[in-house]
Amino acid sequence: MIDVAFPVEGDTLPGDYRFALAEALDRALPWLADTPAAGVHRLNLVRNGGNDAIVSRRTRLALRVPRKRAADAGALAGAELSVAGHRLRLGAAQQRELRHHATLFAHVVAGGDDELLFMQAVNAELESLGVQCRAMCGLRHLLEGGRLAGYSLMLDGLSPHQSLTMLEAGVGGHRRLGCGLFVGHKSAAAVGAPE
Repeated sequence: MIDVAFPVEGDTLPGDYRFALAEALDRALPWLADTPAAGVHRLNLVRNGGNDAIVSRRTRLALRVPRKRAADAGALAGAELSVAGHRLRLGAAQQRELRHHATLFAHVVAGGDDELLFMQAVNAELESLGVQCRAMCGLRHLLEGGRLAGYSLMLDGLSPHQSLTMLEAGVGGHRRLGCGLFVGHKSAAAVGAPE
């Protein structure tokens, strides 16, 4: 797997943009929805207190795709996407190798209302992948007006091999909506520190 990132030009997007962005990408890259473990990283937008969020000059659209699909994803360079009526123009594609980190973080992993059941499902998935680490559940998130719920998740104490396994496999479903994709995190020390 590899990340393919694009600078983004645009004004605003709906605060709940995930389903609309997935639909726009499905139109542009029909193979994406059927590619196992492929996903779309969440967009870093500036919240302005209203229904819309501001697209900043630092906003990037990043897709995690199999290496053999990197060139296909890169073909989006220069494309204009319509996301719920909002225009996004994509700049030049940049490939980013996945690098192992002892600590990984996912902004949202899809799950239900029960944190205990969520962590049981996460631990079962980690076990099936042969990954042993400390999994820490974070804040609960309601996305898309409550149509999708989940929790942030940190994994700590990963070996380089385990880290790359998790970066490539992810956890849970809804990758095209930005769920279950991990990024490197500097440390879990502050999170796990006693009060």
